Amino acid sequence: MIRSLIAASLLLLTACGSGSNTPAAPQSGTADAAAFPVTVAHKFGSTTVNAEPKRIVVVGVTEQDALLALGVVPVGVTDWLKKYEGAINPWAKDKLNGAPLPTVLNDANGPEYEKIASLRPDLIVGLYAGLTQESYDKLSKIAPTVAQPKEYNDYGIPWQESTKTLGKLVGKSAQADKLVADVEAKITKARQDNPKFATSTGLVATMWEGYFVYGSQDPRSRLLTSLGFKLPEKLDETIGDKFGASISKERVDLLDQNVIIWLAVAKDARTTLDKDPLYASLKVAKEKRDIILDESTDIGNAASFISVLSLPMLLDNLVPQLANSVK
Repeated sequence: MIRSLIAASLLLLTACGSGSNTPAAPQSGTADAAAFPVTVAHKFGSTTVNAEPKRIVVVGVTEQDALLALGVVPVGVTDWLKKYEGAINPWAKDKLNGAPLPTVLNDANGPEYEKIASLRPDLIVGLYAGLTQESYDKLSKIAPTVAQPKEYNDYGIPWQESTKTLGKLVGKSAQADKLVADVEAKITKARQDNPKFATSTGLVATMWEGYFVYGSQDPRSRLLTSLGFKLPEKLDETIGDKFGASISKERVDLLDQNVIIWLAVAKDARTTLDKDPLYASLKVAKEKRDIILDESTDIGNAASFISVLSLPMLLDNLVPQLANSVK
């Protein structure tokens, strides 16, 4: 049924031609024509892009930042945070350069295939994603689709690799490499300026179904380790092959690190933590070495939306708090 609906949508759109109200994504900088065709391997095989894509739809949840940093405005984006107009975050908004906001997709029940088809994409990307074989197959019938890499857990691709992969796909590898190098230099300086990070342990967690901790392949955890922190021993053994998982009360010891970053959804997060006798008994709580990032703020959202554009703002805010916690 879905296949026939997609086919019908595509036939209708082909007939309409340039009558679509969705503009092609404006570009800044020059794509390297010699970069095409380019082939990218992923979880479900490989995908070849024969020419510079002009209409990109994002079915992952963070790729719009890297595309915008590369001067490419996607025509469709998946809205994960659901807090900013057009799913364009405040740290990325100036990269629109006056272009219209992308069409917003809702992935609550999986990709919106008909809506995606209506955007007439010439490339669909889902790198920081959890696409299934079924969803990949359906999307591939609309346009060439690049899914998440097989080398990592779903939602586990590092921001560096996502940025560089998108750079290859749009013919701007050199620009992508420079973007990554600039942010990595900022991380390196923060690590060198704070040598105690290298002798400290850290963890990122949130209050969801009890206490939810993020594993080593999650971008939030990777930020800590890139700054020099070590994650708890047996963290991944505890949560399995997921980006994170809720832990039992018997494993609350995982929270007792030199520093813990709480991504707080609830406004009363501090009160909730203080009232929990198990957590309050931990050294990290007693010594007030925990950091709460309120997800109703831009900084709190940037801590979950790890990207080449969000990291500079996040580091400026978070590094001083980490330094204060481990001094």
